[in-house]
Amino acid sequence: MKKFLIGLVIIAVLATGGYYAYTTFFSKEDTPKQETRKTTIKKAKEPEKSGETIKASDYSDSGNWLAKPSEITSQADVFMLYPTAYAQKNKDSSPVAKIDDATMRAGAQVFLATQGSAFDTSGNIYAPYYRQLDANWLYSKSKTEQNEYVDGVPKADVYAAFDYYIKHENNNRPFILVGHSQGARMIKAIMYDYFKNNPGVSDRMIAAYVLGQSVTQQEMNDNPQVKFATGPDDTGVVVSYNTVAPDFTGELPTWDEGALAINPINWKTDGTPAPAEENLGSYVRNDDGDYTKVMNLADATVDGTRGLVVSSTVDKAKYEMPESTRKLYPAGSYLNNDISFYYYNLQQNAENREAQYFATHPQTESSEQPTQGDGQVTDAVQ
Repeated sequence: MKKFLIGLVIIAVLATGGYYAYTTFFSKEDTPKQETRKTTIKKAKEPEKSGETIKASDYSDSGNWLAKPSEITSQADVFMLYPTAYAQKNKDSSPVAKIDDATMRAGAQVFLATQGSAFDTSGNIYAPYYRQLDANWLYSKSKTEQNEYVDGVPKADVYAAFDYYIKHENNNRPFILVGHSQGARMIKAIMYDYFKNNPGVSDRMIAAYVLGQSVTQQEMNDNPQVKFATGPDDTGVVVSYNTVAPDFTGELPTWDEGALAINPINWKTDGTPAPAEENLGSYVRNDDGDYTKVMNLADATVDGTRGLVVSSTVDKAKYEMPESTRKLYPAGSYLNNDISFYYYNLQQNAENREAQYFATHPQTESSEQPTQGDGQVTDAVQ
């Protein structure tokens, strides 16, 4: 029964900006009908943009955390942000989610249980709920406007959540950052803005997994506090890629000119192919809707020209983004499988980078001792 209920939740929220789609939210019936009499239609208020005064959500409230440990069991933490799980119910509803939006929270819980779980073995999991933007609405804007809106309400929440985590939960432990799609865009805000405004915090970053969202060389040039990964062992680095089919010719809304990519199987940044036989295992949905480990499914090759990871061995029809999301994600986009295809490689790599960090960063007595945070556990999927 539990698997059946999770399956229903997945179907309801699958694919908007990463794992969750608009298939159950948009139909012809959603198109506003022509008015037959003069009425005043109340339109949704535009979300605040970057630079405007925005009140962040309260992260001292344990109810605003998707996951927060009641007991510290690891010497390292994982701070995680889920992908887009919110969609407008109609064109007059708000393009930004409320912090307690039920659909967004349900999608976030599914992500944590099925994708974010790849990082469970690497540390204490901290995952805040944050107010997201509807992907269809967001990507209808210019790139400049997209950045202004994403750096408005979503960034205000994520910045506040991370700041609360650092000041009240982290206790100087090293940490891993993980995000996918819109969540990955927000991880970049932490790396670029929070780190600059809070010198020294980046020294404790083991790695940042910015998945399903581009990281560019220009961003690395502008933010020397982080650098892009060059192999499987370096620390304080960014791991990033978008996954596509060999015949992919479109442009992803999560892609930027000058994107960098690293191969999630052989951890090379050049075009050296990694065959599916070297993949440690994918974690994908089977025909019954359950997630299961599958061997020899996905290979990986970095396309250095476009800064993408190409997978040629998976069934494109089965694993590409749904037809209903075509106006956002062109045919051949594997955005909803960026983590799934390389789940066990990502798991092993996070563990390895953590081990490398501790080998080169001797810990003080205070940071070696696990301490309990001041918040109550809030994790609906455990």
